[in-house]
Amino acid sequence: MASYRIRQYQDKDFDAVRTLFARGMLEHMPAGYRHVLRSARVQLELLVLFVLQALSTDLADVHGTYLRSPHSCFWVAEVGGAVVGMVAVEPPEDPAEREVALELKRMSVSKEHRGWGISGALCGEVLRFTRARGFGAVVLSTSMVQVAAQRLYESQGFRKVGATSPGLLASLLCFQIFRYRCDLPGRAAAPPH
Repeated sequence: MASYRIRQYQDKDFDAVRTLFARGMLEHMPAGYRHVLRSARVQLELLVLFVLQALSTDLADVHGTYLRSPHSCFWVAEVGGAVVGMVAVEPPEDPAEREVALELKRMSVSKEHRGWGISGALCGEVLRFTRARGFGAVVLSTSMVQVAAQRLYESQGFRKVGATSPGLLASLLCFQIFRYRCDLPGRAAAPPH
């Protein structure tokens, strides 16, 4: 197994991060196709819309979104100087969770580098970061078709705490987003306000 290094995001990683995220999301198309209606056009439009939305929001300004707050961060994993994985953490959107948890986001590892332990190491980075800032839990969302991601999160101590359909069309297509939570033992002091 080749070695890898995890480090904090730098502006030079911008193109690699966007490409890695888009490729990772596009890999889920076959599983999504099998689950969602049988209309390839509808499925493709939904996936492309999701990827474009992500690339034009937080991933359009990684530094501004994830590196300006003490409770946010973005890491990349490198092999031979190339970015092959990424993960982010930030305060959750749910106001009830903001005082007690941070949210893991944008986890992705290139297909060629899966099975190297990179996903687990990135997840561990988020858990350490969260604990060090005094939060008692990490939350995340993943789709029902991302079975490998669900297994990874469960192996890291996350448990499924809910499921939702992200809209009317998703409800009609029986597509769900699963919510996971990992309670951290031995958390530090309460997070600063």
